[in-house]
Amino acid sequence: MPRGRHVAAVSDVSFDLAAGECLALVGESGCGKSVLTGALLGLLPANAQTRGSAVLPPAAPGEPVVDLLTAGERTLARTVRGRRIGLVPQSPAAHLTPVRTVRAHLTETVKALTGTRRDALPPAVTAAAERAAFPADHLGHHPHQLSGGLAQRAATALALVGDAPLLIADEPTTGLDRDLVDRTVAGLRRHADEGRGLLVITHDLAAAERIADRVAVMYAGRIVELADAPAFFGRPGPRHPYAAGLLAALPERDFAPIPGLPPELDALPGGCAFAPRCARADAACATRPPLDGGVACHHATAPEAADA
Repeated sequence: MPRGRHVAAVSDVSFDLAAGECLALVGESGCGKSVLTGALLGLLPANAQTRGSAVLPPAAPGEPVVDLLTAGERTLARTVRGRRIGLVPQSPAAHLTPVRTVRAHLTETVKALTGTRRDALPPAVTAAAERAAFPADHLGHHPHQLSGGLAQRAATALALVGDAPLLIADEPTTGLDRDLVDRTVAGLRRHADEGRGLLVITHDLAAAERIADRVAVMYAGRIVELADAPAFFGRPGPRHPYAAGLLAALPERDFAPIPGLPPELDALPGGCAFAPRCARADAACATRPPLDGGVACHHATAPEAADA
């Protein structure tokens, strides 16, 4: 990024996530979903700036409340990452040490996060692999010997080891065939059903429909709709025209793409960022709409008419 250039990759994002709940954050590539993940875990580049708050409540009596956006690296590394927040990264191969086997990765992680005795490590490692549907006969493989799908499952196993009260899964179904997508979605849903929070970042709306309790739709760095999943995917349906377009683009629905391309985050138009692609746009869209009643649009479909 050239010196002095400012990119508002994520702005005005606000949501909560309860224990036992899954929130799916959906949107096209480049809308800022993964930047949000980096901000929550302190993994953004050194020149990135964050404002606001992201409060992580105590998981147990005696644990402190942590503001993820202001916590230092020492706190994030020692008490948050892996212990209070697990992460399934978007590019798992880049997060695996190339000279270590999957078994070595899991063994080290199990021991560090759970304090498992050495004699109990092998069954604990096998159990971690099973939770992520990672084949036991591949535990001795190095990352370069894994397919993209196997690398994804290895990363998922590592994220599940610590039983963190919050799990962030960034595109967890990328590179998986449909059977493995089903197993991954079922495993992640079980993680939430056992009382943990789950934030799934995905462009796979079919997977989001199966796993989410609520859906947040992101466009050009902002959340433009926040809705309960049954209402969003069923009736009354999405209220924001962009969210409606995402669903209409699915092969099992209208298979109709949204016209145009999303804006670059360093060249956002004034007012509503979706207006140049929106059939409902008019002069009112020159002003950026707030997220009001779960939707940021001057011409949002009324809740009772969204399925008309």
